[in-house]
Formats: sequence, C-alpha cells, structure tokens
Amino acid sequence: MSASLFTNFATTIGVQDAQINKLEQQIATGYAVQSAVQNPGAFEVATIATDQVSALANNLSTQSSIQTQLDSVSNTYSSVSTLYNNVQSIIEQSLNGATNAPDLQTLSTQITSASQQLLGLGNATAPAGTYLFGGSRNTVAPFQVNAVGKVVYLGDAGQSQAAVSPSTTSSTLANGEVFTSALAGNGYSTITANASNTGSATLLSEGVLQPAAASAFQTSDPTTSAITLSFATGNGSAIGYTATQGNSVIASGTTTAGSTIELAGQSFQLNSTPATGDSFTISPSRPQTAFDLLQSLAATLASTSASPAAKALTTQALNGDLSTLAQYQQTLLTAQAQNGVTLQALASSSNSDSNQQTALAATVQNATATNMPTALTTLNETITAVQAAEKAFSAVQSLSLFQYI
Repeated sequence: MSASLFTNFATTIGVQDAQINKLEQQIATGYAVQSAVQNPGAFEVATIATDQVSALANNLSTQSSIQTQLDSVSNTYSSVSTLYNNVQSIIEQSLNGATNAPDLQTLSTQITSASQQLLGLGNATAPAGTYLFGGSRNTVAPFQVNAVGKVVYLGDAGQSQAAVSPSTTSSTLANGEVFTSALAGNGYSTITANASNTGSATLLSEGVLQPAAASAFQTSDPTTSAITLSFATGNGSAIGYTATQGNSVIASGTTTAGSTIELAGQSFQLNSTPATGDSFTISPSRPQTAFDLLQSLAATLASTSASPAAKALTTQALNGDLSTLAQYQQTLLTAQAQNGVTLQALASSSNSDSNQQTALAATVQNATATNMPTALTTLNETITAVQAAEKAFSAVQSLSLFQYI
C-alpha cells in the first residue's frame, strides 16, 4: 500500500514537472510547436507558410533592386526632358527675326554646352555603378566620342525581364533609344534648302495628308526617292514650281507665298518668295541621334550671316532641327510613360507581396507561437498544483498511522 502511494505520487509529480518544463520552454522561446511530433498539422501549415514568406522576400528584394534602377532611369529622363525643353527655347529664340549674329553665336555656345550635358546624361550610372542606357553592355560607357568628334553608341538594344511576382515580369534594362532612334524632320521627311538659293523662301512641313503614302515615302530609298522642288518666279505673285523624283516630274504648277504644295502624302508650305532657280530637297526621314542634332544645330547658329538668303537658309535648318527635336521629345515622353507604368506595376506588386508576407507571418505565428496568456496561466496553475500536492503528501506522510499502513 505504501509503495503504491509513493508510486502514484511520483508519477503525478513527474507528469506535472514535465508539463512545467514544457510550458517554461514555450514561454522562453515563444514557440509552442517546433517539430512535427509536437503538432503535425500546425507544423505543416507553418512550414508551407514559411516557404511562401521566403519566396515573397525574394520577390521584394528583386522589386527593390529593379525599382532603384528604374528610379535612376526616371530621374535621368526628367533631366533630359528639361534639357530638350531648353534647346527648344533656344531654337525658338533663334527663329526670332530680331536675333542678331552675335546673339546666335552665343546661342550656339549654349547648344554646345547642352550637347556635353546630354553626353553626361547618356552615360549616367545606377547606384550599383552600371550604366543606365547601355542595354546588356552596361559596364561600358554607352556613348563615346570617336576620332572625328562624332558621338557613337557602344551599347546594345538588349532587354532583360525579371519575375517580380508569380504572374508579373519587369524590364530591368534601359537602352539608348531615347538618344538615338528618333526620325529626323517630321518623322516622314526632311527638307533641305539648296545652299546656293538666293531668295528668302523657306519650305515647312505642314502635316500628313495621306498616311500610307507618307509612310511609303519614309521607308523608301533616299537615293532614288528624294524629291527636288524647284521654283521659277514670273510676273505678279504667281510662282512656278516643278517637283522631280529621279528623272521624272511628279508635280508642277503655280503657287504663291503662304500656299501649300502636296507631295509624298504630305503638305508643305512655301513661306516668302524664292528666286528663280531656288530649290529644296525633300528626303525620307532617317534616324538622327540627339547628339548629331545638337552638333548640327550648334554649327548652324555659329555660321549665320546677315544676308536675307543666308537668314533663309538658317531658318530652314532651324525649323528642321525643331521638328527633329519634337520627335525626340515625343520619344522621351513615350519612354517616360513606359517607365512610369513599370514603376507603378512594381509598386503594386511590392505592396501586394508585403501584405501577403504579413498575413503569412501571422499564419506561422498562429500555428506555432505560444499563447502567452494561456501558457502563463497554465504554468501558474500547474506549479500551484504541484506545490499543493507536495504539501499534502508531506502531511500524510507525517501521520504516525501512515507508518503502519
């Protein structure tokens, strides 16, 4: 009987001590489930959620890296936009008839400075030190000046996509297209005045009348499709013109200053009066780098003279440069918009992943964490029960009758 009582007491105290140790460990570590043996279902839930949290953490790291890169691209685009707007103001100021030759020389110097600034922006780097606009060749400065002073592009059009979520990828590279790919003139044609013109006329692009014809002209071979528009003045205000393409006359007639002539699906306005024999060449647009544009513009402003014919040649060139600049401004706006959409998608994915990560962390917590209020209450109750049991057993053991049972 005595042995049985001792055995039962020891067993009960042992179970309660084990419970106390378990509760103290859970309270100390903060975890109620640390292995599948403790709670298979909760451990499985926690394991799956933890793997998902890890995957989301990788996504967030990728998103942060791409966002840093594209933020740098966005900031550089903004600087390029400001530069292009400043160049536009200079061209418009140059087209002001009141601007004299010394002023134009000063403006030429400003354009040269802008060209150097643009080269710096084209070779801008990301925080990691790679070049923003080199494409996949982002360890080499993409824009470099060759032996004849021409800026050449050494990058490529490489693209790279990175997964930022299970269903979303994002471009991680930018290339030099915003500096190199715009078509000169109005995007369909360029107009060049014959250097020997003696009249004061200029020929300006007014717009596209037949898109298909204009597009066909733009993609044609310049050596065979360029149009020469020649003028001959007669009596009164009538001005005779002849348009030839190769050896063929494609249009002829009479016009007046301020009127338009339709050629290659486009409308061209004749401003002022040409001299007999004056001519203009309308050629298919071809890509002109922004650096070539600024170099050409600086040269035009630096070489202006005061004669009406020379001013007309300068005005013709400046109007062409202004049209080309507009193409670059549009190209830049498109690139900025695309970059902005990507940044918005990244922000959305990042926010979604962060929310999911928080929810999954809560799932892990709920499945494995110690319920502190309950654990502390149970621990106190168990310790109290053990202490009471030990006290009771001690009292029973001290009874003299107990010694004889």
